[in-house]
Amino acid sequence: MQKYTYSAKKTDNKSKWLLIDAKDAVLGRISTVIASRLRGKHNPLFTPHTDMGDSVVVVNAEKVVLTGNKLKQKTYYRHSGYMGGIKSITAEKLLEKSPEDLIRFAVKGMLPKNRLGRQLFKKLKVYSGPDHPHKAQMLEKFDV
Repeated sequence: MQKYTYSAKKTDNKSKWLLIDAKDAVLGRISTVIASRLRGKHNPLFTPHTDMGDSVVVVNAEKVVLTGNKLKQKTYYRHSGYMGGIKSITAEKLLEKSPEDLIRFAVKGMLPKNRLGRQLFKKLKVYSGPDHPHKAQMLEKFDV
């Protein structure tokens, strides 16, 4: 009898809701943990082509820390599609304007660039303050 490699299905996943506090956490370090949890790499049943991860709620995004000179030197770009339509914003201004986006951009860059990555990204919820509307999901506090 020949044995086959087991490939997990989405129905095999018992996903949880995790609460991560970003207060005084380094942006890159916390982003790798979040991306890994969204992807499901902590799970022994991890399958690269299947969503085996947890849903993640991040609070206190405005209190995240960037090391070195990244606050002033790191630049985020976007393009309108028109000629000369490139816009840029520094990490410092983005942290003031929309601190949630700082974490979202970092995590999105660590996820796969395909439809699975887009599906995983929807399970990330980021809030700038300590309050969030996900009390009903029975969040597990996760220390980074």
